[in-house]
Parts: sequence; C-alpha cells; structure tokens
Amino acid sequence: MKIAYRNIERKFEKITSTGIAVLGNSITFSVAICLVIFWLSNKRFYTQNIHTSIGDVILGITFLSLFIIQKSFNRFSASLYLKVNELVSSHEAASNAVINLEEKTELEITELSKEYTELVEEVKEEKEAIQSLRE
Repeated sequence: MKIAYRNIERKFEKITSTGIAVLGNSITFSVAICLVIFWLSNKRFYTQNIHTSIGDVILGITFLSLFIIQKSFNRFSASLYLKVNELVSSHEAASNAVINLEEKTELEITELSKEYTELVEEVKEEKEAIQSLRE
C-alpha cells in the first residue's frame, strides 16, 4: 500500500511541477491574453447589461492575474533556493542534504524535517544539562 501511495505521490508531484512551469510561462500568459480579448470582443459581451459586463471584465483580469502571480512566485522561489543553496554550500559544518531541497519529494522533505526536529531536541537537552551543571 505504501509503494502505491509513493508512486501516486511522485506522479502528482510531477504533474504539479509541470503545471507550475506551464502557468508561469510567458507564452501561456500571451495565450491567456488572446483568449480574454477574444472573449471580451464577443458580440454577446456588448448585448449584456452593465453588471454582467463588469463581472466578465473582473473575471478576465482575475484569470490573467493567476499567470502573473505564478510567474512572480516561480522567480522568487528560484532566487530564494539559490540563495539558500549558496549559504549551505559555503558553510563547511552545514549538512548538504538540504541543497536542492525543492527537487526532493514531499516524503523526503518530511523525513529531513523529522531529523532536524530531533536535532533541535538534542540541542535543547544539551543546553538544559549544561545549565543544570552550572547551578
């Protein structure tokens, strides 16, 4: 059962990555603009009452905003990943397991998160032991 879940999860992550790449692409945005212009230039648009026409314009703007937001998020996250990777790789004592973390599966990220949670607990215990020795 776990193997089937992992396979489904990996396929879903690939589909999600592809969707993110497509939605953040400038060509997709250009196609979306053409689609909205075609939709708003339809004769039916001019025969509707003003409230429906305003709703259609707002819907078109919202639709285009999706692509703009996705593009800016892709750019921001890529630059953030590069910065974090640079910081991790430049520090000798740092674990290189977190480099290119964005390319790992959700399961691998969860496992790394558990390891770091355990590490935090160990550090807390060490600090408490040192504090108790000082008293």
